[in-house]
Amino acid sequence: MTFATDDTTKSSVDKFQHFDVDTQLALLWFGYLDLKDKLTPANAASAQDTAGALFGQIKELSHEEQLQAQRDIAEKADTDISRAYSSLSSSGKLDIWLRLAQGMENGTIIPLPSDYKLPDETQEFVSEIKNLDFEQRLNFMRSVVIEMGCKA
Repeated sequence: MTFATDDTTKSSVDKFQHFDVDTQLALLWFGYLDLKDKLTPANAASAQDTAGALFGQIKELSHEEQLQAQRDIAEKADTDISRAYSSLSSSGKLDIWLRLAQGMENGTIIPLPSDYKLPDETQEFVSEIKNLDFEQRLNFMRSVVIEMGCKA
């Protein structure tokens, strides 16, 4: 299932999936920073409740375990958290990443190292994403996070 509705967005999703997991997580973080002022979460209460419960589980982990949980989700690992993530609706999946990014901002979720720089091979990709309009960027983000989580 994908929300990418045009060739440019679909191409961006394909490119994103070829980056290593830590680069993917960093790109999600930078994507959040780029979109956060324009986001108006309007998920159904059930999606928010379910996402909130899973976020609560992740938040209670140590920082190292939080990072591993995010990696497991992105890598589709067969773990309890990744399976729980897979059971979320598309809105719930987007909500989890929004909550994780907000948690990174407020210090409840492991932050990106302050000296982190995206790999050079992401520069062209980042430029492509910045050229997408808001709706395309949102569709890109939704398409990327829908594909994550254990499929078993």
